Amino acid sequence: MTPSLATEPTEAALKAAVARHRNDPAGRLGAQLALGHFWREQGDYRRAGILLALTLEAAEHAYGPDSPDVAAVCNEWGVLGKYTGHFDRSQALYMRALAICENTYGSDHDTVATLCHNLGGLAHTRGAHHEGEPWAARSVSVRTRLHGPDHLLVAADRAAWAALLDGCGRPGDAEVQLRAALTVFQRVHGAEHYEIAVTTHNLAALQHRRGHHTAAIEGYTRALALKGRLLGDSHPDLATTLVNLATAHSQRGDLDQAAVHYARAIAILTPRVTSDHPTLSAAREGLSLSRTEGTHGPFV
Repeated sequence: MTPSLATEPTEAALKAAVARHRNDPAGRLGAQLALGHFWREQGDYRRAGILLALTLEAAEHAYGPDSPDVAAVCNEWGVLGKYTGHFDRSQALYMRALAICENTYGSDHDTVATLCHNLGGLAHTRGAHHEGEPWAARSVSVRTRLHGPDHLLVAADRAAWAALLDGCGRPGDAEVQLRAALTVFQRVHGAEHYEIAVTTHNLAALQHRRGHHTAAIEGYTRALALKGRLLGDSHPDLATTLVNLATAHSQRGDLDQAAVHYARAIAILTPRVTSDHPTLSAAREGLSLSRTEGTHGPFV
């Protein structure tokens, strides 16, 4: 899942909703889930994790272990774990949610497609592209049957699938899916939207792996600027783009500029993710290499 940057309740409003529903289990769980989602999107991963753990326990107690309400909390906590580096826990949470939703709704349902999308995204983050590609392909297939090929949700699934296709060594297929997704995003959202930033980043990564470093730098720079305007300059979601931008600069021989971007990624991520998180590890390795003369490939 990706951040939704449309108008959202403020933190104060969400906290007030939690307090207002303290004696209403359904209302309280929904409000807590919304607050946890808000904190995750703001990059406050610690508070989001604490709240979601408590919310899952409460949902299990109120509705039983196989309720769709439990699945919703598992999915949200699974998304958080992708960002914080708790990958095994995320995998287990997603699979639990998928089993609940398939049993409740059947195999052709939006929630099932969303969980397949998220399982593919988790595998991508772990670098397990061949494992994740069938999940992403399934999400596109389910969603296309439900909504048609030009739907916004299908575009989001296509963009996620593209990253895995690229990781599987199919860059041509990846570019086809990304450009189809970008067309839909631009038609629906206009120029200033998170999905535009992510897709621009991913197209730049394709150029990067083809050795077109100048084109990659231009794309990463556009994506970084858009992310900064939408999310703020210290949001952890900027880190992957910073690492890739730094790597492209390093491979072009601009080691000083590379070091600046690597250092910024490290500063953003260090207080928010596990010490072995792959993006943080890539930034640290890149900074060390930029001070010598080595480089590594793009981290999508």
